[in-house]
Amino acid sequence: MRHLIILALSIFSINLSHSQINEVGLFLGGSNFIGDVGSTNYIAPKKLAFGAVYKWNRSPRHSWRASLIFTELEGVDTNSDDPRRIQRGYEFTNDIIELSVGMEFTFFDFDLHTGKKLTTPYLYGGISVAHHDNFYFLNGTQTPENTSSWAYGIPMALGVKTTFLDNFILSVEIGARYTFSDELDGSIPDDQFRQQYRFGNINNYDWYVFSGITLTYTFGLNPCYCPSN
Repeated sequence: MRHLIILALSIFSINLSHSQINEVGLFLGGSNFIGDVGSTNYIAPKKLAFGAVYKWNRSPRHSWRASLIFTELEGVDTNSDDPRRIQRGYEFTNDIIELSVGMEFTFFDFDLHTGKKLTTPYLYGGISVAHHDNFYFLNGTQTPENTSSWAYGIPMALGVKTTFLDNFILSVEIGARYTFSDELDGSIPDDQFRQQYRFGNINNYDWYVFSGITLTYTFGLNPCYCPSN
């Protein structure tokens, strides 16, 4: 039995090493918030966003992907085109840490072991969760609740990537996050006893957008992309 287990693990390890190529790297760009406070411009990076990215290229057309990104979301009513928001004059900042996992689909084959110069647009989708502090507005001032929450969401990204030098891949990407939370901007306090301070459109959840570049390093054995039996 022991020999069978060792043999099975060996076969699994061999198949795994021959069926994938890995990417690991860094993301650098900016973030902007879309909600009940501040500007509603869809792509308007204002705050630094940075993090780490890992990809497992399962085939020339799709990859499993995970990322961990840090940023400070900001909303400033006076930057809005809405006269009512400008008159209200709210503003906030909120540090977040986001973990996202999902799948990346390329428009064209991106077979890294051909040795050729490759470029392709791609789409990314999956699930995300962002840790953030809770707060509310008291007399127009951002007031902490001394608690934190997790905002679950759906990341949707469009980008272009290209092989860059030896074993490096450069990507340019814009990715929106639709969250299932309305607490990122303090419009709905987390504390039920402070619900009288809620404001804005309670039927719309918060969004935020990452715009930037990713530089990844590829390693591991060349993939065979063979169909499994």
